[in-house]
Amino acid sequence: MSTPYLLKPHPGPKFGETDAYLFRQGTHARLFASLGCQLRDGDSTGADFAVWAPNATSVSVIGDWNDWNAETDEMVQASDGTGIWQVHSPHVQQGQAYKYRIRTRQGDVFEKADPVAFFSENAPATASRAWSLQGHTWNDQTWMDGRAKANALDAPMSIYEVHAGSWRRKDGQPLGWRELAHELAEYVVGMGFTHVELMPVTEHPFYGSWGYQTTGYFAPTARYGTPQDFMYFVDHLHQRGIGVLLDWVPSHFPTDAHGLASFDGTHLYEHADPRQGFHPEWNSAIFNYGRHEVRSFLISSALFWLEHYHIDGLRVDAVASMLYLDYARGAGEWIPNREGGRENLEAIEFLQELNRAVYRHFPDAFTVAEESTAWPRVSRPIEMGGLGFGMKWNMGWMHDSLSYFRDDPIYRRYHHDRITFSIVYAFSENFVLPLSHDEVVYGKGSLIGKMPGDEWQQFANLRVLLAYMWAHPGKKLLFMGGEFAQRREWTHEGELEWWVTEQLPHRGMQHLVGELNRLLRAEPALHQLDFDAAGFEWVDPNDRETGVVSFLRKSADGESVLVVCNMTPQPRRNHFLGVPKGGTWREILNSDAQSFGGAGWGNLGAVRSAPMPSHGKPHALCLTLPPLAVLYLKRDTDE
Repeated sequence: MSTPYLLKPHPGPKFGETDAYLFRQGTHARLFASLGCQLRDGDSTGADFAVWAPNATSVSVIGDWNDWNAETDEMVQASDGTGIWQVHSPHVQQGQAYKYRIRTRQGDVFEKADPVAFFSENAPATASRAWSLQGHTWNDQTWMDGRAKANALDAPMSIYEVHAGSWRRKDGQPLGWRELAHELAEYVVGMGFTHVELMPVTEHPFYGSWGYQTTGYFAPTARYGTPQDFMYFVDHLHQRGIGVLLDWVPSHFPTDAHGLASFDGTHLYEHADPRQGFHPEWNSAIFNYGRHEVRSFLISSALFWLEHYHIDGLRVDAVASMLYLDYARGAGEWIPNREGGRENLEAIEFLQELNRAVYRHFPDAFTVAEESTAWPRVSRPIEMGGLGFGMKWNMGWMHDSLSYFRDDPIYRRYHHDRITFSIVYAFSENFVLPLSHDEVVYGKGSLIGKMPGDEWQQFANLRVLLAYMWAHPGKKLLFMGGEFAQRREWTHEGELEWWVTEQLPHRGMQHLVGELNRLLRAEPALHQLDFDAAGFEWVDPNDRETGVVSFLRKSADGESVLVVCNMTPQPRRNHFLGVPKGGTWREILNSDAQSFGGAGWGNLGAVRSAPMPSHGKPHALCLTLPPLAVLYLKRDTDE
């Protein structure tokens, strides 16, 4: 039997019987239509408020319109056992600040921000704001009508990860959503990326948390503008043909006094036992996924962004921390599940429920798990025992690749399997290959800074890494600044080092990434079978002595792109490789091209095959392999 999610427009502002039933069942997917502050439209005035605080003895709405007087707008608790408190206040106006004043059973008084607020005061202020989500006219219908194709598993997908506050700045200040929309869209279109992934934009009190310590699960941060400004941002990117993904954090939340922690004097959203409810690594609270109302809250948050902001997908943060009860804990610091194991059974059920809800109501959107372990079937259907995500970050590929490229090339022959092993499991999940913000913070240095050797070798190595990444099965994700080899480690204060793009090596790297994106879109062999073993074939994975890795990427109709990676600074002349068909094979990419900052070694643009069996293929190419470079070659079908 299908789960009875509520997603149709709610008939009225009050929390009714259907709401109560689904809320208690854990399948209410639209709490944002009945909880929080619902401003009345038309001839009606004021706003309806509703908040979940089952263990409070009294709740009032205090705000700008009543001089923060708790006696003016006292709320009434529903008699249905849900713990919902409601009141209508006739004097509320758009933009006014408010909080809930909650008296606990112990006699304590808390002033809490609204968990379902649509907008908040700008930090460090912590109140919610009464806000209507009306007023923006969407002009992205062409994108919405066609986004199923853009988001499909066989589509070319190259994701540009962005921190909104530090991509570019003006007079030292972050750009607002509307200005950022135009500048970012112009850049992303020019670079050829298909999607932008925003680090969390849900409201967060501490800017230095980058949004990962969320207090407002239904509010885009006020730092960059209003909810309508954020709608404009998404709308404009859609009009330019760019998908928008959000980093979303259902794994933990901060313990700020105005937030969700101890909301009504009890551990309402989080577990009471710190062995279950407190995250030692992030100093934050952990949601109680076994509580039905909490599941409804989180599922409603996820679908809210898809419905009201036309978001194309959610990257779900820190899934591993949700799946394992002993995550970041030692012996005696965690509680086994009901079967005696370390798996968080309630979190598993929640993640399955989340994905079921997303794909039922928004089948043309998708979810991505940031999951760093070998948990099986993360991106497989729930009916097959999977978690139901559309894709999963390939953290193993990332760690092995960066470890391999950190080595001086003279030692790479001893670690050849680091660059080839990923194919063993490449098709066990629908993988995204991430070079994300996590790899360029906390003293890890920039991507270019991880590369060994002098300046020439560093840039050549990074060009190899990126060209190898774009040829490897899986969708691509690159954090901002990596595309032009920013030397400084990323910091959320300030903007990217755009000035370095005036220098040839950096400008060449930027040009290379743009060309990789163009080829990714143009060549079905490079994207169509990303998640199918039929789309990949080794030519020679075992040439550890010369440091050459070669393989074929294949499309559904059998067209191939030959990828040859020379992982050493030694040029290789007369290097024979087998190919499946005879004829002229053109270089469609050479990462050593002068326009990319290379030396210009190569094969004069094309190589004619010889009818000589090699590597199990009927024909062979005799190639010149540039030092520390990648070649893409494609057979000329016009012959």
